Amino acid sequence: MRKNHYVRAVQTMTFEIRGNQFVKDGKPVKLISGAVHYFRNMPDTWEDILLKLKAMGCNCVETYCAWNMHEKVQGEYDFTGILDIAKFIETAGKLDLMVIVRPGPYNCSEWEFGGLPWWIQCDENIEIRCMNKEYISHFDKYLDRLCAEIKPYLFTNGGPVIMVQCENEYGYYGDDKEYLTYLKNGFINRGIDVPLFTSDGTSKEDLLDGTIEGCLSTVNFGSRVEENFKAHDELFPDSIKMCMEMWNGWFDSWGEKEHHTTSAEDYAKVVDDMLARGSLNMYMFIGGTNFGFTSGANHYETFTPDVTSYDYDALLSENGDITPKYLAVREVIKKYVDYELPEIPQNRERRAYGKCTLTESVGFFESVKKLSTPIFSNVPKCMEKYGTGYGFIAYQTTLNRDYKDAELLLESLGDRAQIYINDTLVDILYINDKLKTSISANKGDTLTILCENMGRANFGSKMMRKKGIAGRCLIDDRIHFNWNVYPLPMNNLENLEFTNNKFNEKSAFYKGKFNVDKKCDTFLKLDNFTKGFVTINGFNIGRYWEIGPQQTLYVPRSILKRGENEIIVFESDGLKGEPIVEFGVEHILGASN
Repeated sequence: MRKNHYVRAVQTMTFEIRGNQFVKDGKPVKLISGAVHYFRNMPDTWEDILLKLKAMGCNCVETYCAWNMHEKVQGEYDFTGILDIAKFIETAGKLDLMVIVRPGPYNCSEWEFGGLPWWIQCDENIEIRCMNKEYISHFDKYLDRLCAEIKPYLFTNGGPVIMVQCENEYGYYGDDKEYLTYLKNGFINRGIDVPLFTSDGTSKEDLLDGTIEGCLSTVNFGSRVEENFKAHDELFPDSIKMCMEMWNGWFDSWGEKEHHTTSAEDYAKVVDDMLARGSLNMYMFIGGTNFGFTSGANHYETFTPDVTSYDYDALLSENGDITPKYLAVREVIKKYVDYELPEIPQNRERRAYGKCTLTESVGFFESVKKLSTPIFSNVPKCMEKYGTGYGFIAYQTTLNRDYKDAELLLESLGDRAQIYINDTLVDILYINDKLKTSISANKGDTLTILCENMGRANFGSKMMRKKGIAGRCLIDDRIHFNWNVYPLPMNNLENLEFTNNKFNEKSAFYKGKFNVDKKCDTFLKLDNFTKGFVTINGFNIGRYWEIGPQQTLYVPRSILKRGENEIIVFESDGLKGEPIVEFGVEHILGASN
């Protein structure tokens, strides 16, 4: 656990709420904050991002915390590297930025399962975000550990953390006031003695269900300041007015036609309106990236998984570039501060490393036993039952008789399944389209169902839906028994045995080498590939899918090495051409809306 080596160079150290004002060191202060998620941005970029935040005129930075990253395995905590929240807070403090922390346990943020760890779903008695004793027992241990990281950096301890969130947008979700009170008291009992707050939607119902006495009520919206404070003004007429998430863009989902963008001029006007009325946190200052399998999903009538990029059309681009929106907002902020803004730092260098042919490959079916040990099941069960939460899972069985145009039905699917007879792809099932197909096969043939978890819902009532096959597999309206199940988290590809042969299988791994003379940010283009994910030097940079809108993947400089680098692509749906990728300087997120 990190000790606090950061000491503020001031004599008075107070931050409090007095009536309808924030007061820092005895003087009223307007919070001008921007959202930066440490876990979506590489540590070597944190200082650059925060310097740009300060140069825009902000005096504060806000961040969520990601429980599912800090406790990937139950009882094992990680606060290193990209997860070193203490280092992130310390970096902000050294730049004289205040910090707002939003610990969770739930964070939404278009993040896998809203930041909750997948393994809590293994407890059949669990009910999230309420006074469920199993849920509480899990998050209490996590908050014990997280608060130990944060506590040394509280303003009351000489650090930069001025406020901590109690729960996130709870008014959209539920109405368990006992749960909210338990969380509030839990933070206080852990020594979190800075102001606590909640953030919610703008309707009266959102605020009535989501707020709790003793926590400052803040609201989230992206436009129409006066209108969106109407209910808040009625319920909390004498309270501070703060927009905790002033949305400046939106997230993209796979299959959408366009990349979401918003007008720089319009957003600057909203910032102006809000600063005239109170304080704000701009969501996002920089969106960053959903590396690996961390992107979330929405699930209402249909399931809509989010893309790898979390660019969000934010004030900084995904790779940290200054945008026109940044410059427009900076001009507005100048009107509300009494100090000269620092010079804007230069954008980080990008570099095009050119085309790379992936010269080695190995088929999925040849590799499955190199990646996983089979687990026998009478019937298929959900991914979580086999002790894995992310990536893929393969269900394999031997057919007992001949089938001719027999109906194969999955009772439940999360989220996408490829149906193979022996090594031949028969069909692809998707939760939004269909859960059944027809198969023709001979006795003794192997049926394989390869399922992909494309991200758990991060918002709403369907968050607890399981992944993989969460129900029976019926063939000819009969339950098919006896399966070997291969969990495939795809977090270690070292056992793959590549050759120079070309594979005709739809699903295969491809490997290549490329050289780097200078480590710079770059963007990966996969025009000849259809769907899958990419690792570079063992780091999973995320998913790709030809349906867009995202067309390139961000490759941060910190994962590259001078000299030879390794790239592995898992292609699940089959190549469209030669296995060639290209590293360029242009990030293509799709046409702007």
